[in-house]
Amino acid sequence: MFDRRYLPYWATFFVFAATLVILWMMGRNVICPCGDIRIWYSGDDSGQGSQHLFDWYSPSHLIHGFLFYGATWLVLRRIGLGWRLLIATLVECAWEVGENTEAVINRYREFTVSGEYWGDAVINSAADIAAMFVGFWLALRLPIWVSIAIIVGFEVFTTWLIRDGLALNVIMLLVPSEAILNWQSGG
Repeated sequence: MFDRRYLPYWATFFVFAATLVILWMMGRNVICPCGDIRIWYSGDDSGQGSQHLFDWYSPSHLIHGFLFYGATWLVLRRIGLGWRLLIATLVECAWEVGENTEAVINRYREFTVSGEYWGDAVINSAADIAAMFVGFWLALRLPIWVSIAIIVGFEVFTTWLIRDGLALNVIMLLVPSEAILNWQSGG
């Protein structure tokens, strides 16, 4: 007998798996064309960014999980946690598909410091979605102040270290700023 309580979790898994298939059908590499699968890639502007499991943008996907948990708790707290996770997964997966379209890839290359960005490998997108799951789960378990501290900490850390992060990434994608681009370029 099928237990309906698990329906949103099965649906979440289906959305996750379907997203990876969609990305593959869009022409995304399954793994890095270099043939390596690295757990961490810190980047050297060789075009291998977002081709391995985790990179400097992985914390932004963890932050997505915190933000999606918070947003669904604020707006949809009357529905079950599983359904809220499904909604968060739909948004995260839409982000992954959207950021891997040629239009967005070209926008990143044109208006950001990511001139060597060629889109994500499927394995990187899978890890990004998994990072969102971890952020969602942590937000469920941790006090709000700890969640906020983690979000701010990762944003400050990545901004300091690589001159980029979730906030800057979104700003530069939606409303590019010459001043931010100059700062990110080291100018």
